[in-house]
Amino acid sequence: MDTRWLSPEQLAAWVRLTAVLELLPAALDSQLRRDAQLTHFDYYVLAMLSEAPGHTLRMTALAERTTASLPRLSHVVQRLETRGLLERFPCPDDRRATNTRLTDAGWQKVQDSAPGHVTTVRDNVIDALTSEQVTQLAEISDAVLHRLDPDGAKAALYQRYDPPKTP
Repeated sequence: MDTRWLSPEQLAAWVRLTAVLELLPAALDSQLRRDAQLTHFDYYVLAMLSEAPGHTLRMTALAERTTASLPRLSHVVQRLETRGLLERFPCPDDRRATNTRLTDAGWQKVQDSAPGHVTTVRDNVIDALTSEQVTQLAEISDAVLHRLDPDGAKAALYQRYDPPKTP
């Protein structure tokens, strides 16, 4: 099979995207570590629990929502549990499963951390773009996500954040 090399324009776009993929997580981590003593992934786990009914999810559902492997998630959950930010307990519907629930301290941590996180997201991404570019970013992300998730197995994770359509 012949390799379809990237054109100079495509290569330039790819190199820039790679730079964003490297620099943005570091910026998010830096702010959250400094202001909340959390990694970005720690915050993401807490945020996903904060949005769940009763602030509770099965570990498997939490892994799916965070697109994390169960071993990685278990390690992070254990660390957050030690800090008193969440708790694990047997699922009442299926004793083989484990639920994870945000504690009151975890809920407070999300509430305290969210403003700084949103400011960092705005400063580094949203406010650098026009309204039209934000729409384009969503469309571009959708196109890439559909390639990465062609059967839509993870679609619920990113489609639930779609803004309401105006008539």
